[in-house]
Amino acid sequence: MEWQQLEYFQMLAKIQHMTKAAEQLSISQPALSRSIARLEDELGVPLFERQGRSIRLNRYGELFVKRVHNIMREYQDGLQEIQQIVDPNHGEVSLGFLHTLGTNVVPDLIRHFRKKNEQIHFSLKQNHTHLQLLELKSGDLDLCLLAEMEVEKPIEWRELWREKLVAIVPSSHALANKDSITLTELGQESFILLKKGYALRIQMDELFQEKNIEPRITFEGDEVATVAGFVAAGLGVSILPEGDEINQKRITKIPLTDVNAERIIGMAWSEGRYLSPAAQKFQQFIFDYFKSPSQ
Repeated sequence: MEWQQLEYFQMLAKIQHMTKAAEQLSISQPALSRSIARLEDELGVPLFERQGRSIRLNRYGELFVKRVHNIMREYQDGLQEIQQIVDPNHGEVSLGFLHTLGTNVVPDLIRHFRKKNEQIHFSLKQNHTHLQLLELKSGDLDLCLLAEMEVEKPIEWRELWREKLVAIVPSSHALANKDSITLTELGQESFILLKKGYALRIQMDELFQEKNIEPRITFEGDEVATVAGFVAAGLGVSILPEGDEINQKRITKIPLTDVNAERIIGMAWSEGRYLSPAAQKFQQFIFDYFKSPSQ
């Protein structure tokens, strides 16, 4: 079995079309067919169900492709590890973070870090907490900045900071002049919230349950900025993190007094998975940054 056969198989398993996979690999379609046929002969089983030039993995192929992904990942990790040992001040950190942290927090952190680490680069992905966890488990991300959520081994999570949740209402709303408000007072309003499953939505559902409130939900969004935009348009009210990331135009933030409402942000990583020296250096920088009283 040759390394090239595994690379060809992985590409074909991804695209599941013989001609298109051959184009991606810059080889002829017959050459790809021969390579896959030799691999199947060595394994003693077919890996694909063929339907003309369109093919799909069969149950043997589904099992084998998982192993091939692991082999490729281990190879890339080993290659990266050796390169980083040779020059630990170079490298790339794959960092995931919440959309709301992309306006100020993450750019500021990277700016401070790169003052002393100019040769370390970043691959950045903005996403929601539950999707970040999936990418962390798959090895696509080294580190994540995400909201507190129940995690399972091998994922580890460590708190970094907390931010208050506040009511936001349209500036023209009758409640906009209040200095503070209770969740109970908001209970009869139309709510605009994040979709089910998001960490902030889970937290909101728990707060509503605590106050025996059945919220009337008129819209569910994918991003905090979208929710804030619909509130600004006068389509409802919401509960969101207090911070500069939310567009302040045409909305009013009001402190909540009857619930302990705050969002906890932390760092997550996969325990036992290889972290390059660059990623380890950035991780320690983050821990030190938020431990310092001056920050």
